[in-house]
Amino acid sequence: LEKISMFYNKRQILNNLSLKINKQEILGMLGPNGVGKSTIFHIITGLKDPSFGKVLINGVDCTNIPIYERATKFKIGYVPQYGGFFQDLTLMENLKLVGEIHVKDKHLRNEKIDKVISQFEFDPLLKIKAKYLSGGQKKKLVIALSLLSEPKVLLLDECFAALDVLTIKMLQEIIVNLQKESNITICICDHQARDLLACVDTAMILSNCKI
Repeated sequence: LEKISMFYNKRQILNNLSLKINKQEILGMLGPNGVGKSTIFHIITGLKDPSFGKVLINGVDCTNIPIYERATKFKIGYVPQYGGFFQDLTLMENLKLVGEIHVKDKHLRNEKIDKVISQFEFDPLLKIKAKYLSGGQKKKLVIALSLLSEPKVLLLDECFAALDVLTIKMLQEIIVNLQKESNITICICDHQARDLLACVDTAMILSNCKI
């Protein structure tokens, strides 16, 4: 991000903010609610346009490139704080549906789905409707769905919120393993410093519109 400023109805959220994430780095963004963490994610994915400044991915100016192109061409995966899956479909149906969107080759698609099933230990949950999964299981499902498109950059929005200690530990391990095994660049935002600092390479704190 290069000199990004963002206003909502004349209220400034971000002020001339520049941020660089290196390849295969896990970056943590800390700060209280309403400080602009999710806004930064929305600007990176293209959900929101900055008032001023540029978004560069691999040196390419993406500021005016639409969401779907950023997701496909630059391989950006986004795990939102809430939702991100189909409530009334089973866990397996969710994987198949999202797999069909991202992977046209049926054989390759089934391979990828099998891989995330074993990676996230989904076997006993495949026939359960997503809305009946626990908080941690839902979070794992959304991360798994985002991995089907083989992202190079993965954005995790408040991924530890409202989860128990064991589930947080499990997610931290998944995040670190993704970095090691899949060479993914990861950016996590949260307001719980302890959980976030346990699994990031670099951390930044957002306050008063700046880093």
